[in-house]
Amino acid sequence: MRGRRPKPTRIKALTGNPGKRPLNPHEPRPEPAMPDCPPQLSPVAKQEWIRLTAELSKLNLVTHLDRGALATYCGAYALWAEAMEQIQKYGTMVKSPTGYPIQSPYLSIANRQAELMMRIASEFGFTPASRSRISAPPPDQLPLLELAAEEYEEDVVAGGGSQNSGD
Repeated sequence: MRGRRPKPTRIKALTGNPGKRPLNPHEPRPEPAMPDCPPQLSPVAKQEWIRLTAELSKLNLVTHLDRGALATYCGAYALWAEAMEQIQKYGTMVKSPTGYPIQSPYLSIANRQAELMMRIASEFGFTPASRSRISAPPPDQLPLLELAAEEYEEDVVAGGGSQNSGD
């Protein structure tokens, strides 16, 4: 698909739907839930999993569908951490078998994993820039997706019912 990736309805509702386009009433809305930690993760990755899922669950931003993306992030984090330890131990430049200085192979591993982590981090709102586009509602308000659905229904009714809600 060409063009900018569509924002999830939850993010549009959190940002106040700045484009004022109709919200997708048929978007899947998985229940917030704590996914199980994959057994394939290393101990460092499991520690990161526990840290992230605790934070995301406080905000109701994690579901069972997020398991793969979170596992990928945590695995990348563990590889990045291991590569950084080796860089600290051996430095960014090492001697080649012929004796010439070359860039440490751990540096390219660390850089690749950091890029992967940043891509996934922006999806989950782990970065300051991605968080700045989201504002959380006061705790006494209705759940966010119900508010978005109500706003959508009001827009359809006010617009003369020209859009079919699928009911």
